[in-house]
Amino acid sequence: MDHKEEFYLIRADVLPEAIYKTVEAKKLIETGEVNTINEAVERVNLSRSAFYKYKDKIFPFNAATYQKIITISLILEHRPGILSEVLKFVANKKGNILTINQSIPLQGIANVVYSIDTSNLITSATEFIEDLKLVDGVRKVIIVGQS
Repeated sequence: MDHKEEFYLIRADVLPEAIYKTVEAKKLIETGEVNTINEAVERVNLSRSAFYKYKDKIFPFNAATYQKIITISLILEHRPGILSEVLKFVANKKGNILTINQSIPLQGIANVVYSIDTSNLITSATEFIEDLKLVDGVRKVIIVGQS
């Protein structure tokens, strides 16, 4: 049985000491409290070999969560401030726009496609899309991709 792709969520208090100390050493390095791996392992009283054995396999739960990106196509009325309202809506929902492309408006409408990191949304992605449809000037919302 291949365990390479299996992941487990385990409470910290049941971890073997070497694994817990590896997490602590990684935190010291990431926060800049120490400058070298040697300093980190000495501070937490861990052998270098144990650190190297586990360092690439252990991550805090929040670091293990995957970024969720959706790509959305919008049909917008070509009026001043509509795109600005859409961007404000995304920001208010704690979405992070990664890319944005807008076509030249034709016959009073413009197509805007943007990719958004939804990992910090304060609402579900479904509710986000439904509420986006209600923004004044938004005629159509289509999810064109997810990753």
